[in-house]
Amino acid sequence: MIVTVIGLIRFGFSLLFGVVISVLLSGIKSTRKNKFIISFICIYFLFVQFVSWWILGLDLTSKLYPLIIHLPMIVILSLYFKCPWHISAISVLTGYLCCQVPRWIGFLAGAAFDSKIADHVFYIITVFLAYYLLKRYVVKSVRQLMIKSPKSCLLLGGVPLFYYIFDYVTAIYTNVLYSGAEWAVQFMPSTISVFYFVFVILYYIETQKQADFQRERDMLDTQLRQAKTELESLRQIQQYGVAYRHDMRHHLALLQGLASKGLIDEIKEYLKTAQSDMDAITPMRFCENETVNLIISSFAAKAKQWEITLTVDVKLPNLLTFTDTELCSLLSNALENAIHACQNIADISKRYIKLRMYSKNSKLCIDIRNSYQTEPVFHQGLPVSNEQGHGYGTKSMAHIVEKHGGIYQFSIKDGLFIFQATA
Repeated sequence: MIVTVIGLIRFGFSLLFGVVISVLLSGIKSTRKNKFIISFICIYFLFVQFVSWWILGLDLTSKLYPLIIHLPMIVILSLYFKCPWHISAISVLTGYLCCQVPRWIGFLAGAAFDSKIADHVFYIITVFLAYYLLKRYVVKSVRQLMIKSPKSCLLLGGVPLFYYIFDYVTAIYTNVLYSGAEWAVQFMPSTISVFYFVFVILYYIETQKQADFQRERDMLDTQLRQAKTELESLRQIQQYGVAYRHDMRHHLALLQGLASKGLIDEIKEYLKTAQSDMDAITPMRFCENETVNLIISSFAAKAKQWEITLTVDVKLPNLLTFTDTELCSLLSNALENAIHACQNIADISKRYIKLRMYSKNSKLCIDIRNSYQTEPVFHQGLPVSNEQGHGYGTKSMAHIVEKHGGIYQFSIKDGLFIFQATA
């Protein structure tokens, strides 16, 4: 009688342990309401388990466990707590797998003391210890792997799934495992070995993808910082222009002194130098937006240096939804790529860039077309480059446009490379 009572208590603790571990792995928030619901679920399952044991017996209840406990638990996690179905299923399967260690320790204790009571008691004690260790050291790591991607989640659930099937087929629905059948004894070690190596391979691939993603993200962050630095430099040049114009009275005084002495050649030379200095630091004006003026002025000078014809048609208001840094990164990358594509064309007359920008319905519209020497190669809609350190500019441009809920397109038409965006 005592053995039966302790066995039922063990059966109850096993249920509670599996439910709680499943809840932890599924990532349900520990709110007061959720704790109440989970407590109610545990009481309900204990009641169902007890009624099934009372009517059908312990052996048949164990065989019906997938239908009366495990499947309903998956449904509750998925429908009520809104967990993805694969995470719900794998959480329940993993909770079942976690019961194996207490079961094994209870078995060892029962064999050592030659007592079924010892088996049950040590099982119950180990359940508490396992819960503490799993919650403190294991659950968080497993949870992170499960939510990383559906692929890693399903891979992680492979061993619990195969163990679940194996345990029910060989130990609960049949007695194959305890009969000493060689295939049954070797099945789980073989399965674990296979999943170990598959997991290592796929985890390495996933790690490499994450490393590549992080590297690209770092490059994009670097480009934004460079854009900010370049914008500050352009603004500094603008300030030099303001200061230069402020000092114009000094230049005029000097010219008046030279004129009074009749030094015409010196006046001409001074005016030539002053004009060159003014051109170098005075941004051209293309529209009302000062940031766009500064950026286009800078690249107009670069285009002139490479003997590239830059045609500009810009009609923009002073205020745009883009930050100055985003504008600088977007335009700088686009114009720099255009100049890079044109500068190697042997025929100077064929080096040209056409820039058109305007605002429509509070959205920024960009159309940049340029000639090129080598036809670009596209991958997933973006032009790619084999040159070291190149290829991140277009990704940065796409990221900025998408950030503002816009659309973009890179294309080739009539011998021109075209970038169009609306955001």
